[in-house]
Amino acid sequence: MRIAVVGAGGVGAVVGGLLQRSGQEVAFVARGPQLEALRDRGLEVVSPRGTFHLPRVEVEEDPARLAPADAVLVCVKGWQVPEVAPRLAPLLRGGGFAVPLENGVESAGQLAAALGAERVAGGLCFMLSRLDRPGVVVHVGESLKVTVGELTGPTRSPRLEALQRALQAAQVDCTIAPDIGVATWEKFLFIEPLGAVGAATRVPIGVLRSLRESRALLVAAAEEVAALARARGVELPADAVARTLATLDRMPAEATASMQRDLAAGRPSELFDQTGAVVRLGREAALPLPVHAFLWAVLLPQEQAARAGAA
Repeated sequence: MRIAVVGAGGVGAVVGGLLQRSGQEVAFVARGPQLEALRDRGLEVVSPRGTFHLPRVEVEEDPARLAPADAVLVCVKGWQVPEVAPRLAPLLRGGGFAVPLENGVESAGQLAAALGAERVAGGLCFMLSRLDRPGVVVHVGESLKVTVGELTGPTRSPRLEALQRALQAAQVDCTIAPDIGVATWEKFLFIEPLGAVGAATRVPIGVLRSLRESRALLVAAAEEVAALARARGVELPADAVARTLATLDRMPAEATASMQRDLAAGRPSELFDQTGAVVRLGREAALPLPVHAFLWAVLLPQEQAARAGAA
């Protein structure tokens, strides 16, 4: 199976590296220092599922320079999806399909708008990883899970089953969701409050969950996301918030979300695609979300400063 990985950061480099190590044909789309490092030195992956070095990887900045793929894993930041989506068409010739692995709830729709709904499946991932330096990616903790699902039609399909087999052979836990919309919002219910409240408080999850006041803010933010999902017709389980909090309580105490890390480092983050999306979608649903209105107001100046500095 030929798999293209668009975005060779924390997620893409780990998943793509494991796939190539397992014998799959993998090509990366990268840019800047990461592109040069992959070309010159290859890819090093540090993970509980194996530390290894791939001395040669196929990588290009322009997707059109790569041969078409059976599956395209889109692993860029959420705010980069609208820009990169139209450029992926050359990778999808011959029946290929794209799967977003971003943190938000809108990436699949953005890809479908650019590429056609039949060329896109839903997807998400659970993992803690970071780009340590160009060419070196670090995965921490035991969680390394990808969930995929068709946007319409039958729950399972031959193309998703083939991707599932490839990922499982690469030691990436992969499941096919019966309802990818519910699965996507369940992930969002986990990652958005963690990132937003973590960025606002500037502490890792161990501190955040142990202080009564900050934990109450985290719970309130999660309850707002759940209310928004249900207002949009997503059939979240009744215990979705409780299960999310149980997951947060099991995380390593030092863990933080990528949005928090990006904001703390002064880099552009997924704030617009996570907290901003909650505020925007809540406004569309005429649903008051006071906790997110507060978090948005607190974090927006940092995001604007980061984007101004990156311009």
